[in-house]
Order: sequence, then C-alpha cells, then structure tokens
Amino acid sequence: MIRISELALALDHSPAALAAAVSDRLGIAAEEILEWKIFKRSADARQRRNIRLVYIVDVRCRSENEVLRRLAGDPRVVITPDATYRFVARAPSDFAGPRPIVIGMGPCGLFAALTLAEMGFRPLVLERGKAVRERTVDTFGLWRRGVLDPESNVQFGEGGAGTFSDGKLYSQVRDRRHLGRKVLTDLVAAGAPDEILWLHRPHIGTFKLVKVVESLRARIEHLGGEIRFRTRVDRLELADGQVTGVRLASGEVVAAKAVVLAVGHSSRDTFEALFAQGVAMEPKPFSIGFRIEHPQAIIDRCRYGEHAGHPALGAADYRLVHACSNGRTVYSFCMCPGGTVVAAASEPGRVVTNGMSQYDRSERNANSGIVVGITPADYASGPLAGIEFQRHWEERAFVAGGSNYEAPAQRVGDFLAGRPSTGLGSVLPSYRPGVRLGDLSGCLPDWAIDAIREAIPAFDRQIPGFAMADALLTGVETRTSSPISIRRGVASLQSPSTPGLFPAGEGAGYAGGILSAAIDGIQVAEAVALAAMAESFAGSASAARADDRGGPFTPA
Repeated sequence: MIRISELALALDHSPAALAAAVSDRLGIAAEEILEWKIFKRSADARQRRNIRLVYIVDVRCRSENEVLRRLAGDPRVVITPDATYRFVARAPSDFAGPRPIVIGMGPCGLFAALTLAEMGFRPLVLERGKAVRERTVDTFGLWRRGVLDPESNVQFGEGGAGTFSDGKLYSQVRDRRHLGRKVLTDLVAAGAPDEILWLHRPHIGTFKLVKVVESLRARIEHLGGEIRFRTRVDRLELADGQVTGVRLASGEVVAAKAVVLAVGHSSRDTFEALFAQGVAMEPKPFSIGFRIEHPQAIIDRCRYGEHAGHPALGAADYRLVHACSNGRTVYSFCMCPGGTVVAAASEPGRVVTNGMSQYDRSERNANSGIVVGITPADYASGPLAGIEFQRHWEERAFVAGGSNYEAPAQRVGDFLAGRPSTGLGSVLPSYRPGVRLGDLSGCLPDWAIDAIREAIPAFDRQIPGFAMADALLTGVETRTSSPISIRRGVASLQSPSTPGLFPAGEGAGYAGGILSAAIDGIQVAEAVALAAMAESFAGSASAARADDRGGPFTPA
C-alpha cells in the first residue's frame, strides 16, 4: 500500500473531500483507487480561525509501482511500513513449564502475559489486588466514604494505575517495530473503540477500560494462562543468585525460572523486599507537585477559539513547560480534559492525587498535574530514599487535609499571594472524598513552592486565564513515576544481579504511561521466550539436534 501524509482539510470538510484529496495527491482518477483507510488524524489548531484536520491515509491503487516512481522524492508519499507483529518464538503444544510468572496486572503485566500466552507459554499472573470490578468498588470506598483498602485501590488491582486515569494511549517512545500498533489492535479486539487506531492522541477512559481489561484477561485464560488475584509476592526464591521461584504472603512457594516484575510505581514494599535480597537498583528522577483545576471552557476557548466545542475537536488539552529562575523545571503532567481529580493513595495515613477522565471527557473542569522535576540529589542517598521522600510529603498532605483522606487545597490567587484560602470561588473541586482549604506551602519543599509560584503566571501568558484567582490547586501529586530504576541488561532484559528476574514497565523505571508500559511488557515477554529457547537448546547435543528438526521451542 501507499501511505500519504499531510493531507490537510477544513474542519467541516465533506465526507467526499478526503477521497478527492487522496486522488489529487496521487494524481490518479478516483476509479484507480481500490481501497483506502485512515491511519492517523490530528488537528492543526495553530491558527484558531482556520483549524485544519490533518490525515495520514493508506491507499491501495492500480499501478502502485508507477505512482511511486512518478512521486519519488516526495516525502509525503511512501510505501506503507509493514507493521505486522511476528512472534519471536513458539512453545511446543505440550509445553509443561515451569511456567513464567508475571507479577502485576497493569498494562505491562497484561501485555507481557498476553504475549507469552499467545506464544504458548501459559503464564501464571500473580496480582496482589482484586479483579477490576471488585477493585472499582474498593476504590469508590475511598472516594465516597474515606475508607482505604491498602491492597485494592487506584494503584493495586487488575488493570493497574492506568485504569483510573485518562486512559491515554500515546507515547513518545521510539517504536521502530510498531509494537504500539499491536497494543492498540489488541485493545480494539478486546472492545476498545476503533478510533484509537487512527486518532492522533487516543484515549479510552476508565469505564471502557474496565471492560477491555476483563476481555484481555479472558483472552489470556483462553490461551492457557492462569491469573490469581489477592496474591501478594513477598520475596524471590533464589539459588546461587538465580531465580527459582517466588514466595507468596501465604507461605506458598511457586517454582519458576523466569519472573516478570511488572508491579507498577507504587509497590513500595516489593521494592524494599527486592533491595533486601540484593536486587540491583538505583534512585531515579521523578516529579512532585499539585493538581490544578480550571473550567474546561477556558481551555477550549484558548485552544480552539470560535470552534470550541466542535465535535471533531472534543475537549482541549495542553502541554506546558517553564524553566524557573531557581534552576527547576515545572511542567504540566497527565492533563485530563473534562475530568476529575482523584484520590490515589495506597498506604494508610497518606494523601496522593491523580487525574482521571471518562471516555466522553464531559466533566466541567480540566485538571492537570503541575509538577517540579527533582533528582536523587534532592533527597537522602540510597536507592529507596525517593520512596521515603514521597511518603514524607504525602503524610504532610494527609495532616493538612484533616487526617481523613480529604486533600488540602488552595485557590490559585491565594497561593500566588501567599495567604491561606478560606472559601471557594467559581471553580468547584472535583476531588473526593473532599478538600480542606488552607495553605499548601507546607505540603512541598520551599524550592518546589517557589518554582510553581513562578511557573503559573508564565503559563498564563500561554493560556490566558491559567492564573485565574478561582482556579484550584489540590495536593499532593507525588506518583508521577517510579522513584527507582531496577537495573536490567540491554539485550537480555534480565537483572544483572538476579538472573531470571525481568524488571519491566513503569515500576522498574522503563515506561511512563499505559502505551509505553504495554510495549515494554511485549518486549520483556519476548526476552523471556528467547531465554527459554536458548536454555532449551544449550542443554546437550541432543537438544542441538532437536533444533535442526524444529526443536522443543521453535522460532516463529
């Protein structure tokens, strides 16, 4: 097929206009086109009075070679890349194990398990939390009643932290193998809207994600995988430093030669246990800050002008960055158009915020993290010091919020003026179980407060109204990414200190969102399969001869 890019059309173009643009770009008659489909669509809103929809289209036509020859040198017309996913190996039909273990069932663990199951390895998935619908009930228990279940919440349970988020499905990772396309295709097969395949910045939203996650689980089980909920792994079982299995909180030991660690960024007790066992890890940069809420209409008008509310545009988002005079960088994080601020604590006595949107993004407020980048130099030394740093400020927020999981909050005008808030303005908080107004300056380090106070007026110059007095800050946002990195080999993806352990996803420091975590899960699953294949063929000369016949493990 031929891929055509940069087809820009008017916002309200007719259905026939895109087909005509395809014919015009290729210089052929409409009847020469056999089929075409949209690969991507984005909006160019740089000129608010002339917003354009920009398409990338894949086309099959007669005389493709002649068309490509005639348009050679035009970067907007190329051969469509082959994005077909090919499995790196296949287990034999009678594969008896030991099964690879996947710890955690967020996006990384889900796609690691799915890919292993598709290759015939029948993985065992161990998830400390509950199935997604039970987990949803527990999560709403915190939001509506202020009751926290430390094992079943926004962070822990089927679907991972991404289930209660905006469900963003885009990433900035380099994806030369088109693994992101496999993720999106699998999600659509599991019930996600087809549009995620072609929208430039697709998302699903929490309620739709619940059904998708359940469908992925059913697919894994259908392919021979097993999933065990409410099953916490307490430690690795090791022999001469090599993984031989895992020990569960119940005391049960499960044998395995390969363990995929996909626990997410908030499994602090797991990180502590692994560190105690000598697993190589190091601290890494992350960010801290607050959630900020504005009326969504302000963001829409700023971005889209008179076209605000157009159905092809939806709720507007933003990305903001400011380099501060004190050397810090403040930026918007996980912006949720038409969404809500949610309670994301996973440990008693601590308050954590995050953002979430449903599929339609129809809530009255826009919210985003406004966070300050920090490095290990900002806190005490040691791989686990970042965890304690997070805990300290989460505890401060818990106390400032009234010690009942309400969150401390402050109007932006008061925050900039350095005075406590005593009443709300026009922006009503979306955080549940509720907020307590006051002074947020004690909820983050002084340098972070200074940086955010400088950044908000700077952001107002890009989005007029961003510094409106009635906008609301809610604290604290500390779980922007994992505070640690668990080391792994570049090729093997195994821990150099603990062979057989495959650190993966956001918790191990190798992803930063749903899509990138899922991609990493696929890559780690491939590494597990290749390691199993190599071990099988390395055993003896008879195994080498079996390789000539296709072997017990065969390349796909």
